[in-house]
Parts: sequence; C-alpha cells; structure tokens
Amino acid sequence: MVERKPWLDWLAHAILLLGVAVVAFPLYVTFIAASQTSEAILHAPMPLVPGGHLLDNMATALGGGTGSGSSAPVARMMWVSFVTAMVIAVGKIAISLLSAFAIVYFRFPLRQLFFWAIFVTLMLPVEVRIGPTYQVVADLHMLNSYAGLTVPLIASATATFLFRQFFLTVPDELVEASRIDGASPLRFFKDVLLPLSTTSIAALFVIQFIYGWNQYLWPLLVTTDESMYPVVIGIKRMISGGEAANDWNLVMATALLAMIPPALVVILMQRWFVKGLVDTEK
Repeated sequence: MVERKPWLDWLAHAILLLGVAVVAFPLYVTFIAASQTSEAILHAPMPLVPGGHLLDNMATALGGGTGSGSSAPVARMMWVSFVTAMVIAVGKIAISLLSAFAIVYFRFPLRQLFFWAIFVTLMLPVEVRIGPTYQVVADLHMLNSYAGLTVPLIASATATFLFRQFFLTVPDELVEASRIDGASPLRFFKDVLLPLSTTSIAALFVIQFIYGWNQYLWPLLVTTDESMYPVVIGIKRMISGGEAANDWNLVMATALLAMIPPALVVILMQRWFVKGLVDTEK
C-alpha cells in the first residue's frame, strides 16, 4: 500500500493555487480597470478594488467610439466576431464530417492519397499559406466581407482527421445492418453517424468557436473597413494612439465584453465538451 504524504498534498494544492492566481490575476485587473474612470487607472497606484463605473463604461463602449484608434461601436465589432466564429465553427464541422465520411465509407481511386494530402496541411505553418490565400481572396473581391473572413478558414485537417478516426471505430455490423435495411449512404450518415458523433461535434464546436473568435492575423490582412473589424482587431486599434491617448477604462471594458461569448460557450457546453474529448481519446 502506498503511503500518503500530507506535505505532498499541500505542495500540490499550493502549486495549483499559484497557477490559478497567475491565470486569474490579469482577468481581475481587467475587471477592476473596466469599473474605474480613466483618471483613476492612470493615477499611481491603480486601485485594486472595483469601482462604480462598470456598466457606464460597457454602455459607452458598446454604443460609440472607444479611443483614438477606432471609432466603430464595440457592439458592431462583437457582431462581426460572433458571425465569423459561428460560420467558421459550423463550416469546419460540416465540411470535416462529410470529408471523413467520404474517406472512410466510399471506395474511389486515390482515396488514401486525398486523405494524406489533407493531413499534410497540418505540417504547414499558417505563414506559409497566408500569402497565396490572401491573393486568392483579393482576386475574388472578397476583402472587407464575411466571406473573406470565413471561407478561407472553414477547412480543417484536424477535424477531418478526428472524425475519420472516430468513424473507423464504428462497428461494421451497423454498416451492414443499414445496407440490409436499404438505407442510402446519406441516410446512414444522418441516422447513424451523426447521433453517434454528437459529443465529438460539441467538443469541436467549442474549440472552433474560440478559434474563430480569437482570429487576429487573418482579419488584420483582409479588413480595412472599420465596420468589418472583429473585436480583437478593434481592441488593438483602440490602443494604437499611445499610452496617454487611450481611454483605458473603455479598452478594458471592451476586453471584458470580448471574453463573455467564448466563456459562455464553454460554460454552457462544458458537459458535452468534456465528454467529447474523452470519447475522442478512446
């Protein structure tokens, strides 16, 4: 029997608490700054207790200009980010499901070659692909549009690989039973594979939504119109005027608002997210 050492438990908890503090303290400072006036933030030392201006700062950020670098309302930027994240998440899942279904259950020439061609894209850095992709988007006149923000990002080799691996674990008896019942391939996909893939879809939706919401480099290239800025770009534009020119209370209020949608997605889908990751590992 292994002897438990109390000091090891204390050490583990101390390390855990330290890690939580390191992660949580910047979020706490953001919340504090979002509830203060700009003058209070710039006055040293900055307060470390909440102020009384949180709702006012959020309302100002949502409804109007938020600094010298950007005049677009944060509500508009958050809408752009939400649409972008939803289209990317849903698009990646839909395309990956159909791609994995075709690779696993259809027999056609060069089937494995196509799969490995998709898989190889995982080894290419984004910087290698971003130049040619931008040129294609520009030639198609898709700059400053939702299509330009989302279409180049909805193909996912990672999701295709994960769904392929999951489909390979589906018993052959289910496939044979569907064939005996006269089910078409699309009916087998809809009635059998999709219900079995629910938790995996939920897990990938959370990951891909956060991926789409946090996009910075690609929107920076394809958007020049402030009405098409996602909120991540908007925050960067707000602080482009230098330290003294920034309304830090509005910047922090915007940052706090930008955290809410992905946090809600994780909280609301936490059960399916964890189960999906566990099922994927099996």
